[in-house]
Amino acid sequence: MNPERPEPEEPVGRPIGRRVLLGTLGLGALGVVAAPPLQRGLEAFLGSAADKDPTGLSRLLPNGGGFRYYSVVSSVPRKSPRDYRLRIDGLVDRPATYTLSDLRAMPQTRLVRDVQCVTGWRVPGTPFEGVRLSRLLDAAGVRDQARAVRFTCFDGAYSESLTLDQARRSDVLIALRMQDEDLGHAHGGPVRLYVAPMYFYKSAKWLSGITLTDRVRPGYWEERGYDVDAWVGRSNGRDDDPTT
Repeated sequence: MNPERPEPEEPVGRPIGRRVLLGTLGLGALGVVAAPPLQRGLEAFLGSAADKDPTGLSRLLPNGGGFRYYSVVSSVPRKSPRDYRLRIDGLVDRPATYTLSDLRAMPQTRLVRDVQCVTGWRVPGTPFEGVRLSRLLDAAGVRDQARAVRFTCFDGAYSESLTLDQARRSDVLIALRMQDEDLGHAHGGPVRLYVAPMYFYKSAKWLSGITLTDRVRPGYWEERGYDVDAWVGRSNGRDDDPTT
């Protein structure tokens, strides 16, 4: 090479070679294939870490899907599909206990909505599947004096409430699946409440009890200042876009 002759500049927009293109496409395809398992692995890791973290700091970390892990106790017991039970009682004519198999055998409803947390983060287009709460209420035979529904959880601490009219909405589910997978422990599985038009704290995780009551009883966070009627964009001093 003549040392006095400068190297020609590479033209802007020069086409890439066939091997580079194929290699790039191959890496892209690998990323598409690998992304869901990697995200699930990250979710599992962060969920496990949060469940064992007495400081609570790990629950502030987002995972690949944009969710953050919250619980109000230092550790939550796990329920397997075999030993899970959901009890419905209170002001009903027919108290009942459902296994996970019982719930899976019922007609399922699928909703795709944004998830909005009252702390500000939002996860768009999240699928949830499960049994409409209204179906379980009808099966239990709600008594005339009932005005509200109280939800309790097997973490032993969390609770939530809805009015009876709110609970009967078609977009309120006893959710068994999320993001087209069975609900994992970190996301409140095997069964959680999903209240699509309200801030996500209303969608109680690790659901174990549904009790019909004569009045609304504020839930865990409502006793600490959050609004009882938690419509997205119309409560808690926030103006987020609705999730319906």
